[in-house]
Amino acid sequence: MDYNTQRGQLKLREYGRNVQNLVEHLKTIKDKDERNKKAATLVELMKSINPDLNKDSSDYDQKVWDDLYIISNFELDFEGPFEKPKPEILDRKPDRLGYGANQIKFKHYGRGVEMLIDQAVAMEDPKEKEGAVVAIGRLMKSFYQTWNKDAIEDEQVLKNIKQLSKNELDINIETVKELGLFDSDKKPTNRNFRSNNKSGGRRNQGGKGRRNQGGKNGGQNRRRHNN
Repeated sequence: MDYNTQRGQLKLREYGRNVQNLVEHLKTIKDKDERNKKAATLVELMKSINPDLNKDSSDYDQKVWDDLYIISNFELDFEGPFEKPKPEILDRKPDRLGYGANQIKFKHYGRGVEMLIDQAVAMEDPKEKEGAVVAIGRLMKSFYQTWNKDAIEDEQVLKNIKQLSKNELDINIETVKELGLFDSDKKPTNRNFRSNNKSGGRRNQGGKGRRNQGGKNGGQNRRRHNN
């Protein structure tokens, strides 16, 4: 019986035992041209065996060829499309990930809020800019209340907006507090103004119409009484 414990250790488990055996067979081929052809065929087989590799990556092909060298313990002599890697690549540590140099001023708001503020600063229309301040203030207040037990005052939210925008963004704080502009559960105030004006106009029209009709009917009644 042939047990795995009696076999050599797999170099790269993702390709399996059969690929490693084929690599060992390549070492026995004396004709270099034939060995090169067999190596290229084996590389295509390795690609089909391991489909989870990122084939869209620019170094995908080179990785598979490097894997062939690794499986052969860098002993297989053949001519591939890429330079033969050095055994030291197995001990190479991955490159350290670089982090953004920009420090987030208020971590509970996040980098996204800072980006929104930069976009609002670039707006030219004053009305659009004011609407952006209201939207950002609501977002900041909801973020703060998500991560903190204590409530945050509208004055503090506006102060943070001014700090992050370098005093480029501002809004009347009394209007904000009176209309609850930074409260996410409040409906947009301009709609309330329009609906109130429309309903008031209807009431005025209705009262005026009734009074006019009443005056017209009263005149008709007086004429009948005189006649």
